[in-house]
Amino acid sequence: MDMTRRFTITTPIFYVNGAPHIGHAYTCIAADVMARFHRLNGEDVLFVSGTDEHGQKVEQTARSLGKEPQAYADEISASFRQMQKDMAISTDEFIRTTEDRHKNAACALWEKVAANGFIYLGAYEGWYSTRDEAFIGEDELVRKPDGTMMAPSGAPVERVKEPSYFFKLSEFEGRLLELYENNPDFIGPHGPKREIESFVRQGLKDLSISRTSFRWGVPVPNDPDHVMYVWFDALANYLTAVGYPDLNNPRARFWPADLHVVGKEIARFHCVYWPAFLMAAGLPLPKSVFAHGWWTVEGEKMSKSLGNVLDPKALADEFGLDALRFFLMREVPFGGDSNFSRRSMITRTNVELANDLGNLCQRTLSQIARNLDGVLPERGALTEDDQAILAMTEVLPTIMTEQIERKAITDALEEVWKVIRAANAYIDRQAPWALKKTDTARMADVLRVLVDVIRAIATLLQPYMPDTMAKMLTQLGVEDSERGFDALETPLPGGQILPKPTGLFPRFVEESA
Repeated sequence: MDMTRRFTITTPIFYVNGAPHIGHAYTCIAADVMARFHRLNGEDVLFVSGTDEHGQKVEQTARSLGKEPQAYADEISASFRQMQKDMAISTDEFIRTTEDRHKNAACALWEKVAANGFIYLGAYEGWYSTRDEAFIGEDELVRKPDGTMMAPSGAPVERVKEPSYFFKLSEFEGRLLELYENNPDFIGPHGPKREIESFVRQGLKDLSISRTSFRWGVPVPNDPDHVMYVWFDALANYLTAVGYPDLNNPRARFWPADLHVVGKEIARFHCVYWPAFLMAAGLPLPKSVFAHGWWTVEGEKMSKSLGNVLDPKALADEFGLDALRFFLMREVPFGGDSNFSRRSMITRTNVELANDLGNLCQRTLSQIARNLDGVLPERGALTEDDQAILAMTEVLPTIMTEQIERKAITDALEEVWKVIRAANAYIDRQAPWALKKTDTARMADVLRVLVDVIRAIATLLQPYMPDTMAKMLTQLGVEDSERGFDALETPLPGGQILPKPTGLFPRFVEESA
């Protein structure tokens, strides 16, 4: 029996109403860090992303550009695939909601929910926001100064009246509150959790889950005059990824998902509608939904009108991909709102990457190259100072695993930096450059301790900075097959000749105007 632990993580499928920006990249990188971490920890991982391509807004946008909806969706979906490639996102599945396999999964979910008695035909009359693709309750409407109504997001709303299938969401109020009560980690972090619980406690109304006023969607089974409400269609993508409705296919072992990573603006759909749909279908529920905050730029909200929407590819080209990935995970604790500041990006690149980590590695390896002919020394007798830094390093995988388990990916990064700062203090105290003149054997012992510490640091930082840490591990003489976390239990063999060291984190110098 296969006892390998499985881990399923998803990003939201991104809505094809515009080009990807830094917020999309942030979601993908955060999920990628966790997926890579679990893989390196020896787990069987399924990492899912994709694009949400149906709905009235997509149809309207395509038509306004003189394009067919499918051609427009193809174009924007390709840009999200390219963004993920540019950001080194290691997805295993990329779901498009216009694919036949997805339409089959969405229809199968609908039929199961209907067969269980939770869908009925009626008529919807109320407010709808096409921009948000959301039905807006009377109590949620916001009145503008000129008297017109808008959604809480500020999006315009229109009065809609049309035949509709309804999902009996009202029957799940108690079950959802019980879910939140019995599974405190189901919704994270605390802000979205309070908002979701408050929304459910106020009472749930049955949800309109079909539209007849446009055609760009998945046709409702046995009633093609209706297309599925875009969120019923979209949320089913997570089942598409595991081969639903074929429960005997190899991918089925990855359900239920361990973690849905989403932006907080879509937390309600994932924490209320999605578990209710799954309950209605008799399917296992995901274990956790983590709703992170928004990015501002230099303290201002990103908007096309301000011209401050950040292109992740341009930033990666300027600063380096791994420096960008590091910054996005480092700057603000994961979950909260974040601000992109160019000055902060440069400071972290120069202080933490170039100075703290880059110099530690370069000082160590250049001394081995210069003073030991590039030969990695065997580990010698350990002093109390050696034992202290090695002990701090040895517990790092356990500490980081605990942090990643609770989605504290910024805190996990800080744990690594504690060791990096301690290692820099250690090299300054031991001064191997001075030992070269007085005690070459001790110099070799100190450099070997530093190599072992840097090896652990580089191994554990692979999820955050995969390309640069691969280069660092190569400089340390670590084989490709020895880069998982379990390999840290086996010391590197002494006596091997290390490659010539090269700097990995150049300082960023702002070009003068």
